Amino acid sequence: MPSSTPPTPAAGRADARDHARGRAGAPSLTAPGLLLGAGLGGFVDGILIHQVLQWHHMLTSTDTDNIGVPYYPDTTVHGLEINTLWDGFFHTATWLLVLGGLALLYSRVQHSRGRVWTSRALWGWVLAGWGVFNLVEGVVDHHLLSIHHVRSGPHQTWWDLGFLALGLLLLVGGWLLQRGARVHDDP
Repeated sequence: MPSSTPPTPAAGRADARDHARGRAGAPSLTAPGLLLGAGLGGFVDGILIHQVLQWHHMLTSTDTDNIGVPYYPDTTVHGLEINTLWDGFFHTATWLLVLGGLALLYSRVQHSRGRVWTSRALWGWVLAGWGVFNLVEGVVDHHLLSIHHVRSGPHQTWWDLGFLALGLLLLVGGWLLQRGARVHDDP
């Protein structure tokens, strides 16, 4: 016979804790994995594309953007200074995502912490998080705001679509990887 009494606050907190746990009572790695993946994916973007390859910075396409940001070409000292500043804000955001992911992971995994690093569930969610980063960054910055493109020039649309395709592959591949994790893969 179902009870008609409302749940107590303590019961609500217990339900929330149970929800944060995955299969077989193991703590869920979804949120920490997604945050880590989004942050690490942002680091790959910022370090590889912004700094090593120097294909773009945060505001290098603002001469053709959709929101009216002043143009800061990376071919002038002032423009490069402003773009470097905004690249720094971008790296700060990705660093905070990684820090948040590590804090969530630490709080959820209380025992056998060494095993979590070999868990298919964690690495699947990390890949999925990287894919989410690419999809959000690609749709918002490359297409909606148009403040920069992966690689500006005559083929920039193809570069931007390739970035989105990579994000979709990472998301689907990560989801499939975590889905195939056995229960004993969980910490």
